[in-house]
Amino acid sequence: MSRSNFRLSSRAAPAFSFVLVAGLLVFVHLKINRPMLLLERFFPGWGWIEIAALAFYAAWLTPKMLDPERALIWRPRFWRLFSLVFFGQLALGLWGDSRFLMTGTLHLPIPALIIAGPVFRMKLSFMPILFFATVLLLGPAWCSHLCYIGAWDDLASRAKKRSKPLPRWRKPARVAILAAVVATALVFRLTGVSAAAAAVTVGLFGAVGVAVMAFWSRRSGQMAHCTTVCPIGLAAGLLGRLNPFRLKIEAACTDCLACRRTCRYDALTPEDIARRRPGISCTLCGDCLSGCPTGMFLIRFPGLTPQAARNLFIVLAVSLHAVFLGLARI
Repeated sequence: MSRSNFRLSSRAAPAFSFVLVAGLLVFVHLKINRPMLLLERFFPGWGWIEIAALAFYAAWLTPKMLDPERALIWRPRFWRLFSLVFFGQLALGLWGDSRFLMTGTLHLPIPALIIAGPVFRMKLSFMPILFFATVLLLGPAWCSHLCYIGAWDDLASRAKKRSKPLPRWRKPARVAILAAVVATALVFRLTGVSAAAAAVTVGLFGAVGVAVMAFWSRRSGQMAHCTTVCPIGLAAGLLGRLNPFRLKIEAACTDCLACRRTCRYDALTPEDIARRRPGISCTLCGDCLSGCPTGMFLIRFPGLTPQAARNLFIVLAVSLHAVFLGLARI
């Protein structure tokens, strides 16, 4: 597709978000037998109202995200909203009303299970499919827009205005953690460890992650949990290479390093900037677009101008957020 025959203008983007959200939710509402939308579970027929509300919400949010300066404020807000809805439904489900849960069965809300769960059960489940599909559409942006735990780490890191570089051993450590999670799940499967014992192990791993957020992320101003401990972060970065969206640093970059102050994923080290591409921990959060005083950071997509590429990226990110908000269940 050439740049001349596809243009997604900023003015048209909200309408695209509206149609995309409405279309996806209508498909889910009509094709899946059990009610997936929350209002439909409590008030039959009201699912259509929820679909309309979420579509209008996506159209309202899209213009706020198209402006990089405003996106600095709105991305954390809508991300926290999703996490609040997600864990709010978990709390209400634990309170005793299974209508707040996807299947009426509780699953631990720890991202590592997206990888470890299928290995332990030797069976593919909904979450890995959803994760992979999202990464194909948005690349590693799962970690900066859609992850229900990542919003906590983001909030913790913002306790410190100026971020500090993370230690160099962080990179091999996250590879080792991903390998250990997969190996542990496989060993548990082969040795017949009970699901209850496996759940306790996962719970302890999750507790370590929360401690990392509370102490390391808050003190460093970096998202230490997402870029060091969480195996999904590395998986999203690696699988994100399959996605055509790319963050590019223009050759005319002055190497002023101002962008480093806005990056909380430790993806813009001096070495990364010298290579003119972000590190593997980049999640396409977009904060660096407003953090660069000379406008050297651009979102690229084959065949599109940088503006059209970013517009398309924002439409997809906001639309998936709205759809996840409507279908968020444990």
